[in-house]
Amino acid sequence: MSGTDTGVLDEALERLHRAGPERRGWLSNHAPMAVEALVRHGHGHGVHRWLERYALSKLEDMPLSTDPVTEPRWREALGDPRRLGDWTVYFVRAVAEEGWRAVLVRWWPRLLPGIAAGATHPVIRVGHAVRALLEDGDNAARTTELAHGLAYWAGRHQPLAGVAGPSGAAGPAEALAAVPPVGVQEGGIRERLDRLGSTAGWSEATAALRAPASPEQARDLLRDLVTAATDRFAAHAHGDPVMLVHTATAPNAVLRTLPALPRELWAPSLEAAWAASAAVTAAYATPARGVPEVSGTAGELFARAAEHGDEHVIKLADTALDVVAMTGTGESLTSVEQALRLIDPNDA
Repeated sequence: MSGTDTGVLDEALERLHRAGPERRGWLSNHAPMAVEALVRHGHGHGVHRWLERYALSKLEDMPLSTDPVTEPRWREALGDPRRLGDWTVYFVRAVAEEGWRAVLVRWWPRLLPGIAAGATHPVIRVGHAVRALLEDGDNAARTTELAHGLAYWAGRHQPLAGVAGPSGAAGPAEALAAVPPVGVQEGGIRERLDRLGSTAGWSEATAALRAPASPEQARDLLRDLVTAATDRFAAHAHGDPVMLVHTATAPNAVLRTLPALPRELWAPSLEAAWAASAAVTAAYATPARGVPEVSGTAGELFARAAEHGDEHVIKLADTALDVVAMTGTGESLTSVEQALRLIDPNDA
């Protein structure tokens, strides 16, 4: 990105750090992720206008800190959303004092088991923050953004029931296709994920993925998972396209973080990303009624996503462009067309 673009991103992040990670007690603040994607793909000129619209109804103040999180007692606060303000203070101080890489490496394995936190939005926010740090360099706005993402993840930490580690022979596309739906596809994501443990075949499905024999194989399987989940969206998004987006964007956030992690954390990262993608697939995948034809290049589709304005469409387009770069094919762009078709830009 140019210096002007990074300046736009930093200004937006600094403004957003006055806001909390959620609104209405649960709904995620997507703005930091969306503005990073917009700037990354050359749409920095529209970021402040997009943010003005978003702020009208989708931002609330940062929760206050009332009971500081400490290193000896961090487990007591893990998964307690009442402590989001406390976690934010803890991580902002930690990255400032220790450096963001050291904090990320220490906390990544602690947080991975709760990757379903906040409907996977915290790990996605972390992935966008890490991409900005790796590609654009360190500064206070970007390290603070990582701190906010980690804090959100810690406060909403949510383990998934019935997950078995990969030990089968299936590749990601085959394994995703075999994930059974939760018995009752009703209610919000928290209710649906709570049903996974009692879903017939769920544990067996999570075990079906091929286990990596090396960190490099873990990375390659993760790339294949992102590709498969992105490509599948087009044909399985009719039930709830907004939620199904996260089958692709969550594992892609993990993939973006791998270069900042020790190689010994790559296999556990794949396992967690697979569990998250499979869980959202079980909760929301519904065959779509028709798959649209792609109209335009990758850049033109992202421009249409930016104009559409919905944060989920923007983030799916961002991931789809990553897949195009990884695979050299445009199959994933069909999913962007589907998202543009199915997701209402006026939805809350």
